[in-house]
Amino acid sequence: MELARRAPTSVNAMLRSIVESRGFNITITAVIVINAITLGLETSPRAMATAGPLLLAIDTAALWIFTVEIGLKLWVYRTRFTRDGWNVFDFAIVAISWLPAAGPLSVLRALRIMRVLRLLSVVPQMRAVVGALFRALPGMGSIVTVLMLVFYVAAVMATKLFGEQFPQWFGSIGESMFSLFQIMTLESWSMGIVRPVMEAYPAAWAFFVPFIVVTSFTVLNLFIALIVNSMQTLQADTRQEIRTEATIAHDERELLLQRIDNLADEVRKLREQQTS
Repeated sequence: MELARRAPTSVNAMLRSIVESRGFNITITAVIVINAITLGLETSPRAMATAGPLLLAIDTAALWIFTVEIGLKLWVYRTRFTRDGWNVFDFAIVAISWLPAAGPLSVLRALRIMRVLRLLSVVPQMRAVVGALFRALPGMGSIVTVLMLVFYVAAVMATKLFGEQFPQWFGSIGESMFSLFQIMTLESWSMGIVRPVMEAYPAAWAFFVPFIVVTSFTVLNLFIALIVNSMQTLQADTRQEIRTEATIAHDERELLLQRIDNLADEVRKLREQQTS
């Protein structure tokens, strides 16, 4: 009975050491990169005509490797598998890849490229960037709310001011918001929209220039500042965790050395008693 209990435990420990090893992660990363290249080549008629069966075989092999990887993690972590959001992310990506891609579901074949996103979960640096983005989401929500308020006010003003002469751009609030979004992105804003409007309304620059300054520069800088601050906070937390772990390891080492000294003293005392 004792051997029967130890056998699954030893197998689980061996599989866990494999799954968490550096070589295993490097292998999965290499498979992801190779699969990404093959999926890109599958979009080329020339590549498919030359090596179509080989590309499809590599694609299938990569999918099976990912499936085995997820299966090993499910076996090793059991109920703890879903506690890590990255495991759930990987499972969803692989599950989508197994969906049938024939008939009305043929559009799902395009979703296979989502396997490339697994690099986000495999490469620690990418995980840190994504973590910083998620940490910045609450602050981004506030900025987006302010931006939407500015857009709404500007769209109402633009519709009232320029809608009569330029209904194709400012005929309604929706059209005005779309035109203002184009202006905010600085895509053909001058010759495409603003200069034609200024021919009918010479003072229109007094409306568009402040709008561009507020939306394109101020808000964009706020977004960048939030992301940078989140990454700095994440790095600081990581350093603090490393310091804490180092402190704990140092304390444990000191405690172990102290116990060894105590044992040495006890052994010496026993020897002294025996010799006396």
